[in-house]
Amino acid sequence: MTGTTNEVRLNRLTLREIGLPLKEPFRISSGVCTDRRIMLLELRDTDGTTTWSECVAGEAPNYTSETIDTAWITTVEYIAPRVLNTTFTNPEHVHPALQHNFRGHEMAKAAVEMGIWAVFAEKARVPLAKLLGGTRAEIATGISLGIQDSPAALVERAGRALAQGYQKVKIKIEPGHDIEYVRAVREKFPQAPLMADANNAYTLADAAHLAQLDSLGLMMIEQPLAHDDLVRHAELQRILRTPICLDESITSVDRAEDMITLQSGRIINIKPGRVGGFQQSRAIHDLCMRNVIPVWCGGMLESGVGRAYNVALASLPNFTKPGDVSPSARYWTRDIVTPEWTMDANGMVRVPDGPGIGVAVDVNRIDDLTVRTQTLLA
Repeated sequence: MTGTTNEVRLNRLTLREIGLPLKEPFRISSGVCTDRRIMLLELRDTDGTTTWSECVAGEAPNYTSETIDTAWITTVEYIAPRVLNTTFTNPEHVHPALQHNFRGHEMAKAAVEMGIWAVFAEKARVPLAKLLGGTRAEIATGISLGIQDSPAALVERAGRALAQGYQKVKIKIEPGHDIEYVRAVREKFPQAPLMADANNAYTLADAAHLAQLDSLGLMMIEQPLAHDDLVRHAELQRILRTPICLDESITSVDRAEDMITLQSGRIINIKPGRVGGFQQSRAIHDLCMRNVIPVWCGGMLESGVGRAYNVALASLPNFTKPGDVSPSARYWTRDIVTPEWTMDANGMVRVPDGPGIGVAVDVNRIDDLTVRTQTLLA
């Protein structure tokens, strides 16, 4: 943390659920999403400083065991009592306060923990990225393409993304929609920066099949095996030339250390919601930097509020691979922040240099989208 003598003491925490329809369905191996139920938090300090954060838990327990509904209950019953009317003199103290005798529920914890980091940044009148130790003024952007109906459809979508300037094209795969699909894109775009993301769709019995991807020059294959596995990924990595990137398997800095020890992968996708917030994200980042393991920031179909936190995190120096920080228009007809997130023709997103999260929340739009709300007071 950069130097600030501010302290944070929350006296109000407001939860809101909004419904935000996607511009088009997004399909991965575990299901299809057409509308996002999003939990937003409005945090207010005793001095009146206010900011917003987002819980990235989904509608169903298909990525982690958490859902928006479990996160809501957990925040009300267990997290709010630990942070309301509690004085924090450093944002690094929030994560330990939420971990003591309190297992799991990392996405719910992350929404509050990161929000308090943003309150600190707002009160210090510094950008959130600077408070985290970010060093970049802009970050490289990749795009995630859901599973398509045919290789030709995937080629068309990939070509459109590359023409827009995206610096990485992530192709979602599953059995039956994998080698032929990725090969079609590679043959059309021989030099394109491509990767595949399996979202746990395979087992070690598929190793020979997955090894066919080695000939396609991919940046990485993300999370091909079970969400909680490290041992079998290590065996698979010994078979594959292509680097394995772990996502769901990395839930803490300890799990990242285990990955490095077992050689289960060569890249890590850091999603702050998955690991409980910024404190663990920075610890994983630092560990990987010391061990020459590149990292990048993945996405969870966040609104512009959640995107602000990902952009700030991705400004740290070891985020050397393009992240899933697509512009607002990639997913939403209209976002809930102003200005909306954009990228330039070279696939770069500007890191905000204003205080706090760096974008204004469109409260009127949120009001229109809100389906439930609950305010908790100190």
